[in-house]
Amino acid sequence: MVRSFADRPVDPDLVDGLLDQALRAPSAGNTRGTAWLVLAGADQTAGYWAHTTTEEWRARSSRWAGLSRAPVVALSLASPPSYLARYAEADKAGSGLDAAEAAWPVPYWFGDAAFATMTLLLGATDAGLGACFLGNFRGEATLLGALGVPDGWRLFGTVLLGHPDGDDHRSPSLDRPTPVAGERIHRGGW
Repeated sequence: MVRSFADRPVDPDLVDGLLDQALRAPSAGNTRGTAWLVLAGADQTAGYWAHTTTEEWRARSSRWAGLSRAPVVALSLASPPSYLARYAEADKAGSGLDAAEAAWPVPYWFGDAAFATMTLLLGATDAGLGACFLGNFRGEATLLGALGVPDGWRLFGTVLLGHPDGDDHRSPSLDRPTPVAGERIHRGGW
């Protein structure tokens, strides 16, 4: 993950190609209930930051300046109602997942959004861009409202895209011990 971007635009055709790939990620029941909302340039991305961060956080964050220079902010969106409707159709109705969101032990809409997000992150890396995933921590309703997103859509998370500036801050998470593969891969049983 890159957390410090150069103040340099990204070719819109490259972004469109990466998003086209992301839209081809797996989709449960071929629902295709995910979408992207792309903000490009400082005028558009400023609204994202205004709704998802606080003045206090921006003042104390050592990463704020580098993150805020990302020229592309891509919101990964998911539509739970699309999945409820799809799984109410005849070929899926026997699943029991059509009733309400609470009936879904693992909501497929977030899984599909995660697949699409990973596809975008990997594509950006392959294209030589820097990318960063930001979780959805605050401001979802006001952000989506300000951007005119229809009711029923949820923000899974955000992908920042841009050119790394080479001044990234090393994440303390990198100091965590790496588990041995045998502790995470099990064959034939735990």
